[in-house]
Formats: sequence, structure tokens, C-alpha cells
Amino acid sequence: MTLVQTPSFALHGKRALVTGGSRGIGFAAAVALAQAGAEVWIAARNREALDQAAGLADGHRLTLQTVTLDITDAREVDRVLATLPEIDILVNSAGLARHQPFLEVNEDDFDAVMSLNLRATFFVSQRVARRMRAGGRTGSIIHISSQMGHVGGPERSVYCASKFALEGLTRTMALELGEAGIRVNTLCPTFIETDLSRSALEDPAFRRYVLENIKLRRLGRLEDIMGARGVPRLRGRCDDHRQRPDG
Repeated sequence: MTLVQTPSFALHGKRALVTGGSRGIGFAAAVALAQAGAEVWIAARNREALDQAAGLADGHRLTLQTVTLDITDAREVDRVLATLPEIDILVNSAGLARHQPFLEVNEDDFDAVMSLNLRATFFVSQRVARRMRAGGRTGSIIHISSQMGHVGGPERSVYCASKFALEGLTRTMALELGEAGIRVNTLCPTFIETDLSRSALEDPAFRRYVLENIKLRRLGRLEDIMGARGVPRLRGRCDDHRQRPDG
């Protein structure tokens, strides 16, 4: 009898790009990738936030390279990608939420959320996947989605629409890119305490509502996302998979 070999999730020699990588889940993903041995670039619009994130990582003997990038600007995406080496792993973590009742949503808020959560993610992924395929490289693309891509939520009509669309995009990308060895997956957190969720969770009634609907009665933490559950997806051991961690 032979022992089953535990798969290695080491990423030495791999290069990763994380959008929205200066904070929250994006920063946690970047740290997890760096800890696994990957060379990591984090992208965001705010230079100060990028420098703070890189400095925090450096304090833990991890290197995160930074690039200022507005992913809603396709020309800027093309320009920045042309300056980077070939990417093996893309994590799309940049996102926006504006919580309003359906009857009060205006066109500006709708366009802002959909532009970042869906349109920008679509075209960044397209550009990176083209480069992967042209270079004959296998790769992994991970969209940070949400449980709101699987259920409805009050005052979250636009956010839910963007994440449902992202789930559909993921399935189609996985079908089309799989033959090239490019895997596409989503991570779909419920409520993780990050800058994006903090304002909503500061409402005691809403926080109580959230906790009552989580079996463990606690909010998720960033380490829950990027521990044993997250790294295999970053490494690309599965395809068209949706992990939905909460507490």
C-alpha cells in the first residue's frame, strides 16, 4: 500500500496580480499568495493605501510590489499590464457596494457599482487570460464574489445584480478557458469585517440580523478566507468552484 501524497500549495516561481489589493480581502489574498512563495503585485487607485499595505507586509518579511491602477480605465489596464511580467494568478478583489432601497437607486450609483464589480473585472480578466493563452501558460483566475451572488438582500439590488452576473461570468470563463489550462473560480464570502462592510455592520440592528443568520453566531474573519479554504483556490486545484464561507 502506498501513501496518498498531500498536494503542495507552494507557489514558488509563480507571479500573481491582486486588484483591490491594498486592503480587506484583496490584501489578505496577496499576503496568502506571498506566504505561499509567489511574487505578488497589488493594484489599487490609492498610492498611500498601497504603500501602507506594502509596508505592513514588509514588517512581516513579505514583499508586495505595488502598482497604481484604476481598473475601470481599459487603456490604463493595458498600459500597466504591458509593464508587468507574465501573470500566473489573477485575483479580482476590487469592488464597490452602495446600499439603497431598489426604488431609490439612481443611474450614477448603478453605473459606479456595475462598472467596477462587473465591467472592470470582465476586461481585466480578459486581458490577463489573453496573455496567459498567448504565452502558452496555465493559470488561475479568482473572482472575489459574495454570498449576494447567490441570494437576495434588502437594499442590495445593484450589488446583488453585479455579483450574480459575476457568477455567470465565472462559469462561462471556466468553460471557455479550461482547455487552455486556465482555471476560473470564485470565493463568495458572507459578511467579513472589512472596510467595505464596516459601515453596514456598525448598525446594531443589522449586525444582530446578520449574526442571527450565521450558525456559529460570529462574523467571518480575513484569515477564514485565506486559510485552508482559500489557498487551494489560489493555487488552482479546482475549476468553476464557488466557496461560500461565513462565520
